[in-house]
Amino acid sequence: MRALSCLLCVALFMLSSGCGREAPKGSPTVTDMPEAPRAGDSGRETVSLPHPRTKGGLSLEETLNRRQSWRVFQDRPLTLEEVGQLLWAAGGMKADAASGATRTAPSAGGIYPLHFFLVCGNVEGLPAGVYRYEPSAHALEALSSGDRRKELARAAMGQVMVAEAPASLVITADYEWVEARYGERGWRYAHLDAGCASQNLALQAVSLGLGTVVVGAFDDDAVGRIVGETGTPLVIMPVGRP
Repeated sequence: MRALSCLLCVALFMLSSGCGREAPKGSPTVTDMPEAPRAGDSGRETVSLPHPRTKGGLSLEETLNRRQSWRVFQDRPLTLEEVGQLLWAAGGMKADAASGATRTAPSAGGIYPLHFFLVCGNVEGLPAGVYRYEPSAHALEALSSGDRRKELARAAMGQVMVAEAPASLVITADYEWVEARYGERGWRYAHLDAGCASQNLALQAVSLGLGTVVVGAFDDDAVGRIVGETGTPLVIMPVGRP
């Protein structure tokens, strides 16, 4: 009886969670989603980032209490370690003994349609340019060289802090990835993903003694041209020392 009871419990759990249920014909699964290009696949130069720290820093309560939007930054560079920590917080990989490698931010269906770009001009040890973040390698892939912060600021309706911050992180989303699985509601889930990622980034900035602000006013096409038109631009976050 005891064994039968256990089997019944397992069966009920599988039914309630959808396990063992066949997907409708033509319904894509997570494995059907296209994979993002990996750092080094394109033959472009890559920059390994310092290993992110997972302990220490401010408490969550103190970080939340200190969070605010910053639009004026000191003329001081960011470090490569700070840049790596910010990108890791936004969408990097973490070690989870229960389920294997997962991300620091959640994503609907585990699809992770977001791409993270760094537009930098004043980061120690990193030439000015545009870089794509590769979470699995915790590395940057160089997309273009030269300081394009002023160009990004013009695309952001002339918002000066985008030009003056040492660097800006740009978040884009591939709507097709989530819409293939969730239909018309997919774009909503991509926006939820971006909200989680941008809040992670903002809180990590506070913990590092940095400041940032979420920028949503910009020309999508102009920003897309700067970062290589991978997905739809959703957020620009200039980062620096308040």
